[in-house]
Amino acid sequence: MSLKLKTTIVLFSITCMLQQVTVAQDTVKYTGTTLSSVDYHHGQLRPVVGVHNIQVFRANREQAKLAGGHNWTYNHQPMLAYWKDTFFLEYLSNPIGEHIPPGQTLLQTSKDGYEWSDPVIVFPPYKVPDGWKKTGQDKVAKNLDAVMHQRMGFYISKSNRLLILGYYGIAMDAKDDPNDGNGIGRVVREVKGNGEFGPIYFIRYNASWDKKQSTYPFYTDSNEKGFVDACEEVLAQPLMMQQWVEEADRDDPLIPLKRSIKAFSYYHLPDGRVVGLWKHALTSISNDGGKSWAYDALRAPGFVNSNAKIWGQKTVDGRYATVYNPSEFRWPLAISTSDDGLEYKDLLLVNGEITSMRYGGNYKSYGPQYVRGILEGNGKPPGNNMWVTYSMNKEDMWVAKIPVPIVAAVDGSVQEVFSKMPIGKELNNWNLYSPLWATTKIEAAPNGEKALTLRDKDPYDYAKAERVVPESKNLQVEFSVIPAQVDHGILQVEFLDDKGSAAARIIIDADSLIKTKAGYRNAGLTQYETNECYDFKLVLDVNTRSYTIAVNGQQKGAKLFFAPIAKINRVTFRTGEVRRFPDADTPTDQDYDLEGSGIPAKEAVYYITQFKAKKLF
Repeated sequence: MSLKLKTTIVLFSITCMLQQVTVAQDTVKYTGTTLSSVDYHHGQLRPVVGVHNIQVFRANREQAKLAGGHNWTYNHQPMLAYWKDTFFLEYLSNPIGEHIPPGQTLLQTSKDGYEWSDPVIVFPPYKVPDGWKKTGQDKVAKNLDAVMHQRMGFYISKSNRLLILGYYGIAMDAKDDPNDGNGIGRVVREVKGNGEFGPIYFIRYNASWDKKQSTYPFYTDSNEKGFVDACEEVLAQPLMMQQWVEEADRDDPLIPLKRSIKAFSYYHLPDGRVVGLWKHALTSISNDGGKSWAYDALRAPGFVNSNAKIWGQKTVDGRYATVYNPSEFRWPLAISTSDDGLEYKDLLLVNGEITSMRYGGNYKSYGPQYVRGILEGNGKPPGNNMWVTYSMNKEDMWVAKIPVPIVAAVDGSVQEVFSKMPIGKELNNWNLYSPLWATTKIEAAPNGEKALTLRDKDPYDYAKAERVVPESKNLQVEFSVIPAQVDHGILQVEFLDDKGSAAARIIIDADSLIKTKAGYRNAGLTQYETNECYDFKLVLDVNTRSYTIAVNGQQKGAKLFFAPIAKINRVTFRTGEVRRFPDADTPTDQDYDLEGSGIPAKEAVYYITQFKAKKLF
């Protein structure tokens, strides 16, 4: 080997090493030490203080009237925007399973993120012409509808027009891909300020599609110049186009990075560079607004994420956050934060619940998944909160309000008498899990005072309210509960460590008895009556693994923890039993439905009028 060749090889190796070092230093990465455990729905992660998880749509095949008139049970891929003082949530829907037609796209709206409208259809089912043959396949369409698949939902133009977008793909069978670049095309319509919608147009066809057979016109046929300008504004932006890569032609000139990687999201760094994120925690950086990318997308070092979406954004405090499933499964839903948008150092819990999958279906996955926030330019809700949306089990739609700054601990004693707290601020430091049929909110108790109210008429889910307390080895906790019934329902109160392991449990049971968990068994404390207030006072000591408890001033003696913990981190109120299904060994596909899941159970209600906690020493 010549000296010149050796020198060339050495220089090439040094160049490659320098490039690798540069990429390693200049890419999104997770350097924290916290990891999620798939053996727990919550991953054993500390929760972000004050997160409110709100269900906005509950699928119901049996009684469509209880689901806004819709009885399709595959609901997925939600997107979120905020425009003219209103939240807009778009998602797609199929009758039973993924990629099985017909498909449609729905829209819900909300003024406050808590109370949501019934869904309306914005992109209805689309008939594939009989005789159509999909490129690369021998099957011929007969009585076939399109399915919808989109990674971009909204765009607010410079002239403040709100566009909603969708994509009609073709799946010839249950295992075909509607996002293979051989579909029909992308559609768009305008959301009007009065809640009405403009006509549906195509904004981009797939090259293999016969445009003459289109049901809807092309956007340039619109006689509304402002709408046409808004569409062309979208088409001129590389970061918008990058979101279309999966469904687009594989050689579409509008797509900057043509590699078929999925579910693009992005945010800007202070120096103007763009961080891109894709499924599997793939990442790259663009120096020119998304026209090109500094390196081919690679796995973000340290991040754990599988075939589920990851969301990233800048938060109102100038920091950054990514929200994703930090496991090879689609649970839990977690958040990681960064000071500079590149180095992420922590991992905290957003939602650690998995409700029962009530309806089986093709490619339906367990867990809170496919998270999306509000894209840059798509609106800013009032307040210092980060809003995200996700689907649960590819079945129900949820939103989460995450307070900013994002913290996982509280200081000082807790003194909360809800009737004396400012309206709208009572639950700022509470973590809520609030399904539509098992709500968690402030209501008037039977005595007329404000109370944290847990209702439950869901046969397969529960209401949950959790309060992070000053972490302590010795803690005094006081709370007051008014049960609205004695013959049905259950309220469990648990005392947990920072990993979500419970040490003690109080049970207001369906047999009119208040109990404690004592090892394998439950031990009775006292009877309770309907609409009577019960004041609880506990002193917990992790060193002796015990606690004392008094009910309405009457001491009930010392009790042992049913499991040891090192410190007490939070207290949970829950209207149901602990659930551990599914787990990592649960079969991937659920092919059965749960009996009676569309019929409400007899409602149980519990009013918590006050909660206090203080560290003793």
